[in-house]
Amino acid sequence: MATTSNQTLYNPRIVLDDPVFKVFKEGETIPLDEEINLACFYNEKKEIHLVQKPVPQAGPGQVVVRVRATGICGSDCHFWKHGRIGDTMIVTDECGSGHESAGEVFQVGEGVEAWKVGDRVAIEAGVPCENCEFCRSGRYNACPDVVFFSTPPYHGTLTRYHLHPSSWLHRLPPSITYEEGALLEPLAVALAGIERSGLRLGDPLVICGAGPIGLVTLSAAHAAGACPIVITDISQSRLDFARTLVPSVQTVLIERGVEPLDIAKKIKEAAGGIELSLALECTGVKSSIWSAIFSVKFGSTVFVIGVGPSTQEMPFGHLSAFEIDLKFQYRYANQYPKAIRLVSSGLINLKSLVTHRFSLDKAVEAFHVAVDPSQGAIKCQIIDA
Repeated sequence: MATTSNQTLYNPRIVLDDPVFKVFKEGETIPLDEEINLACFYNEKKEIHLVQKPVPQAGPGQVVVRVRATGICGSDCHFWKHGRIGDTMIVTDECGSGHESAGEVFQVGEGVEAWKVGDRVAIEAGVPCENCEFCRSGRYNACPDVVFFSTPPYHGTLTRYHLHPSSWLHRLPPSITYEEGALLEPLAVALAGIERSGLRLGDPLVICGAGPIGLVTLSAAHAAGACPIVITDISQSRLDFARTLVPSVQTVLIERGVEPLDIAKKIKEAAGGIELSLALECTGVKSSIWSAIFSVKFGSTVFVIGVGPSTQEMPFGHLSAFEIDLKFQYRYANQYPKAIRLVSSGLINLKSLVTHRFSLDKAVEAFHVAVDPSQGAIKCQIIDA
C-alpha cells in the first residue's frame, strides 16, 4: 500500500557528479547495452539530456518494470522548455521525464503476489497515499500527498528500469501492445473528462484542439455516442488526421487573430444548425476557451480538459446570462480499467496516434521533434524493445 513515505522513497536526488550517474553530452556515444539504465532528464536550466543511473531494486510491495514504450506528453515538453506548470509544479533540479509508459515486470519485491516476472503492465503514474479523505472517497487525483512520476521532484518513467508500487500497475491483455499500453494514460485523461462532463448518447459536441488529448477525446466521445461532433485546431494537418479517426467529424480551422465570437459562428455552422450542448476544451488557451463558451447554447457545459496559465479572464456576463457551467479537471482517477476494456474490445483505436518512434538512446531527439510543429508529430514514443 502506498503511504506518504513514498514522497521520500520515490524522490531520490540526482547528483550528477556522483560516480553512479553519468550525463551524456550532445554527440557522445550512447551505450546500447540493455543492462544499462538510461533515462531522459530535464533541469532548471532548461537542458535536456540522457542520464545513466543505477538499476533500481524492488523493496517490499514494489515492482521494477522494464519499460518498453513511453509517450512524450505536452507537460514533459513544458517542464523542459519553461521549467514549470503553474505555481506548484516547478523544476528546481534534475528531474526524469515521462509518465505515459508500459512494459513488463522485471523484478518483484517482498510480499508482491499479484505480479510475476514477465507480466505485461501499464504504469499508472500517479500514486496517492491511499489514506486521506480524497483517497478514501475515490477521488485520489486530489490526494495532497500524491507522487506523480515526472512531475518535479519525482523522476519519471522515461527510463529503461522503473521502480513502482505494485498496486498501481494494470495488467495488459495480449490484444494490447506496449505502444497502446503507453497511450492508456492520455486516454485516461480523456475518459475522466467525458465522465465528469456528463456526456450522453446523442449529445451535440465541440472539441477544441486536435492535439493528442483532443484526438483521444474525439475517439472516446465518438465511442460514447456524441453526435454531431465538431473539432477545431490551428493546424489543418491535425484536422485531417482527426477525420481519419472519425470520418464523420466536422472540422473548423482556426485562423490566428480571429475573434472568439467569429470562431464560435464557424463552429455553429459546422454543426449544421444543431445547437451544441457541450464543449470539451483540450488546449487551455484563453481564445479557445472563449470560443467554446460562445459556441454552446443556453444551459450548456464547457468542460476544460486542457491545462492553461495560472490566471485567465473569462466572459463572465455571457456565462451568467446563458447559465453555462464552466468545469475543470485535474488529472484522473479510476480510469485505467475502463480504458483497457475499451481498447481491448476495439471500441477505441489508439494505434494510429503514434506517428514518430525513437529508440531510448534517441530520446533527446524525440523531444526536439515533439516540440517542432513542422515535424507533424501527433505522438512521439520512445520504444525500448
